[in-house]
Amino acid sequence: MIHQDKDSCCNSKLEFNKKPTPEHNHGDHDHDHDDHDHNHGDMNSKYTIGFSVLLFFLGVLFANVLKADWFINNPTLRILWYVAAYVPVGFPVLKEAFSMMLKKDFFNEFSLMGIATLGAFAIGEYPEAVAVMLFYTVGELFQESAVNKAKGNIKALLDIRPNEANVFRNNTFTIVNPEEVAIGERIQVKVGEKIPLDGELLSDKGSFNTSALTGESKPSTYKKGDIVLTGMINLEQVIEVRTTKLYQDSSLAKILEMVQEASARKAPTELYIRKFAKVYTPIVFFLAVLLTFVPYLFLGDGYVFTQWLERALVFLVISCPCALVISVPLGYFGGIGAASRNGILFKGSNFLELMAKLDIVVMDKTGTLTAGVFKVQKVETTHPQDEFVQLVSAIEKQSTHPIAKAIVEAYPTALVAENVREISGKGLAGVINNQEILVGNTALLEQHTIDFPAEINDIVESIVVVAINQTYAGYITIADQIKEDAHEAIRLMKHMGVQKTVMLSGDKNTITQKVAKETGIDFALGGLLPEGKVEQVEKLKKDNPTSSIAFVGDGINDAPVLALSDVGIAMGGLGSDAAIETADVVIQTDQPSKVATSIHIGKETRKIVIQNITFALVVKIIVLILGAGGIASMWEAVFADVGVALLAILNAVRIQKMKFI
Repeated sequence: MIHQDKDSCCNSKLEFNKKPTPEHNHGDHDHDHDDHDHNHGDMNSKYTIGFSVLLFFLGVLFANVLKADWFINNPTLRILWYVAAYVPVGFPVLKEAFSMMLKKDFFNEFSLMGIATLGAFAIGEYPEAVAVMLFYTVGELFQESAVNKAKGNIKALLDIRPNEANVFRNNTFTIVNPEEVAIGERIQVKVGEKIPLDGELLSDKGSFNTSALTGESKPSTYKKGDIVLTGMINLEQVIEVRTTKLYQDSSLAKILEMVQEASARKAPTELYIRKFAKVYTPIVFFLAVLLTFVPYLFLGDGYVFTQWLERALVFLVISCPCALVISVPLGYFGGIGAASRNGILFKGSNFLELMAKLDIVVMDKTGTLTAGVFKVQKVETTHPQDEFVQLVSAIEKQSTHPIAKAIVEAYPTALVAENVREISGKGLAGVINNQEILVGNTALLEQHTIDFPAEINDIVESIVVVAINQTYAGYITIADQIKEDAHEAIRLMKHMGVQKTVMLSGDKNTITQKVAKETGIDFALGGLLPEGKVEQVEKLKKDNPTSSIAFVGDGINDAPVLALSDVGIAMGGLGSDAAIETADVVIQTDQPSKVATSIHIGKETRKIVIQNITFALVVKIIVLILGAGGIASMWEAVFADVGVALLAILNAVRIQKMKFI
């Protein structure tokens, strides 16, 4: 649920175009009903606003262009004419102002607009009163349009939620609602259909369009046993999937929830503007009252009440903080939308702002800068090789580490290990046929005071060292590939203003230094346990107290350090519940260059927000001074309020069309 702040005029919207947020559990019939109501509301609002626009411009035409006597010299007709034009656009504002007053909120944009326009009617400035409300309402519609555009990526995700699943029950495939499918059931997906639930691919292989989830246009190929996700589109052949999650627990559902709740976390600039508006509005009221009555003390008989009242009303219209409290959150929302379109999910605008200020980026190695797809390179053992690899594979079957998976894939085994336990950051220990087996890194053997050849420490590749019954038995080397865009990612980060890049890895230091050298990373350290990574980040924060630090990892093993950093970024975290839960930013693809993209989006968003704040304040201060001096009329006031807001909104929308690195 998105928590709204009643102090923000952006969040106290007039209900012109509001559509109920689709819930995950609604059926198709409910959606159709919602859409019908929404469209009906849209048509009504457009007709009423169109009616006001028509009356307003006809009134201006009769009075100022045609100089029609029947209109100009008939005060009753004129006031009724403009009241009729005012009510459709003014009544919702006055109603909202009254509603806010009942909640003891007297100083807000609605009361400002209401007092200013009713006062304009009182002194006979009918067209100006209608113009203020009319342009304000049109501004609301523009803003609604801008928000809807920013929400386009969210709607795209909503649209890819499948509404049926073909499940194997009673020896036949039956179409049911995805919400009715249990974990472990077998589903069939035909060519062109969307996968309705997360699951394990049972077919030998499949090709899928994942663009709606990851932003990547090229098809992705998956093989038997891989996890496929809700919303992927099957491209080549009929496939079967065994479900691993319920519909409401799918990765897509979690991502939707995360994106829809992103606006609940506000950036510091946004929060400051809201506090500013809360203090600023009552001050404006007080100044308007002073502007009305204080001149009497100095002018005496030369004081004309209506003249100074009009200046005060102009002052009120000009002073509305709409441009600030509308365009600032809209700018951040647009940034979140642009990021999502690029396959990057932000959990709030506060993280978008932090990304714009990053000084240090710390990265994991495996799965972040390297592909995490390991292949066995070499087996060296003092035992018969077949027996040796079978023992190692039986132990590694108990691990989910990419290196363990590579060994199991290379050497399938029917052996079963007993009493397998994990030694954190070092490896595994277990028993097979009454033999105690240790499989891990050299630190594991050192912990058990087992001697091994010294030259093992000189091997650059990832290595798995093995001991059988407390005696060194051999090793297996594994190779990992650096991702194609890893070097470019580091270059782009530095181009975006990152002062220092760091790599921390649990892999051996020799291979860590090799990857760092090939990718251009400033500082690297290997052989770290999870707590060692935490210590290194804590040291970085202590040595650089004013710097913003991001950590980029897989979101599973790196949860503590993701939480410790200023911004935790999960790489390739689309299918990882831990990534979505722990990280502040989730990069849905496996491309480290997306980190630079997210920094670029953060910087552009912040630039637009600062432009809007500066522009709004400068214009308002100038016109406020002119209004207080009687130089600016109600028309200039309308521009200073609604015009500035519209320009700020259009500026905020620009980010949706930008191209990022």
